[in-house]
Amino acid sequence: MGAARLVRGTTSIVVILVAWQLFAGRIPTSLPFPNVVDVAESAYDLAASGDLWQATVVSLQRVLLGFSIAVVIALPLGLTMGYVGLLERFLDGLVQAFRSIAPIAVLPLFILWFGQGDVAAASVVAYAAVFPILINTIAGVHSTETRLVDAARTLGLGHRHVLTHVVLPGCTPQVMTGMRLGMGLAWGSIIAAELAVGAKTGASGGIGQLMFISYAYQTDVSALIVYMIVVGLLGFGIDALFRTFGRKWEPQRRSSS
Repeated sequence: MGAARLVRGTTSIVVILVAWQLFAGRIPTSLPFPNVVDVAESAYDLAASGDLWQATVVSLQRVLLGFSIAVVIALPLGLTMGYVGLLERFLDGLVQAFRSIAPIAVLPLFILWFGQGDVAAASVVAYAAVFPILINTIAGVHSTETRLVDAARTLGLGHRHVLTHVVLPGCTPQVMTGMRLGMGLAWGSIIAAELAVGAKTGASGGIGQLMFISYAYQTDVSALIVYMIVVGLLGFGIDALFRTFGRKWEPQRRSSS
């Protein structure tokens, strides 16, 4: 089954590349639409110069910093809100209100506070990632079997031990789902934030800032497509990593139910 999926995936990629190469010059655009060879040559030049790798590392560092902040905030808060009903009812309205604000909409505020650097970018990432993790953690706490919590309390465990030894292991699959969703939003938000900031951060720019330079100053469509492909491949790889970790927790959840 895995071999068949690989064949289908490879075939679809080959078909797309062939169609792209054949029809690229016939697409009516204001600028010439590059073919596969043009994009491949641009990718080689960008990789050889080191600009692509440097920008990728910068964007990944910003994402990891912001995502770590989101986990540190959302995980304990979600556990507490899910466990303490009064706190959840008190904060739920605020969570839903702020969740509806797009991360890119708060970027100007973060720039005013922190400047056009890594702190503002990481703050946007944290804002994007915190809500999926928080909401899924709360839902995971609610899904934890009441009898297990009651048994732990009967044995004399305090609230902190119940949360860390009973509730947290029980809700881990949903926490992982929230982290996967949060990372997807985090990766998309950092590219959008870097595009919005533009080229003002100079050599410290990430992939989004190089995309801005490509279309605003260089009108280099081939490089722009290379950056888009890199963003997509990295997003796919990150999501696959989280799916792999998530599957490791599914047997535990099924066995406990």
